[in-house]
Amino acid sequence: MKYPGRIIKVGEADARIVKALKTALNKALALRGGEAIVLDADNPTFGPRMRQAVQLFQARHVDGEGQPLKTDGEVGSLTWAALFGAARVPQADAPKDAFLAAVVAKAGSQADAGVREQPRNSNRGPEVDAYLRRSGVTPGLAWCCAFTYWCFDEAAKAVGRANPMVRTAGCMAHWNNAQRQGARRIPAAQAVADPSLVRPGMVFIMDFGGGLGHTGFVERIDGGYIHTIEGNTDASQTREGGGVYRLQRKLSSINKGFIDYAGV
Repeated sequence: MKYPGRIIKVGEADARIVKALKTALNKALALRGGEAIVLDADNPTFGPRMRQAVQLFQARHVDGEGQPLKTDGEVGSLTWAALFGAARVPQADAPKDAFLAAVVAKAGSQADAGVREQPRNSNRGPEVDAYLRRSGVTPGLAWCCAFTYWCFDEAAKAVGRANPMVRTAGCMAHWNNAQRQGARRIPAAQAVADPSLVRPGMVFIMDFGGGLGHTGFVERIDGGYIHTIEGNTDASQTREGGGVYRLQRKLSSINKGFIDYAGV
């Protein structure tokens, strides 16, 4: 069964989904004796006992990347994939929108070129300065959002069209003003509940409070994980790293949401 595009929890009304989950949990847990939690698959109720079984499964299993599952008793995309297989959750390898594909390709070219700050930890360097100037700010500032703007601008210039992205070096300014440009915003909670809403070519936004944030591109999606291209980061996934990198993040780590310029 395919992931239904919402988090399944106590009170779930779809008897077909509850039955499939109970059957899979009984098979996966296969407990005997005093520890046994055997669920009645013909009972359409997702109640406390089923929640306990989900928590036990989560405590004893990992996701497709070998990371612990969150033991919350709710079935999101990562738990669903652990129960039914990775093919049962949304996956997408490339943008469907041709312009966004060109934007992501431009971002990928910078990652492939190994763009790094010069000197280290300076928010400076030939490429970094160019990103910042293109977005309209002085070199030396945090540059993750300026990098996304530069990629959009380069792709737009290559085909002789206007750049649809908000001209800004600020992550939260981008989030707050993207809809004025015709872009669509997907809040984080909706994206976590239904990963199929997130598509390659989208821009992710993380909010660290106080006006600080981090951003980058979704290159591909694999259920509860996104594969990204982002600037001003490094392998530790920090927001103040020194280069352009391809990274992998849990979808749930994106706490603000996603911006979609498809068709704009």
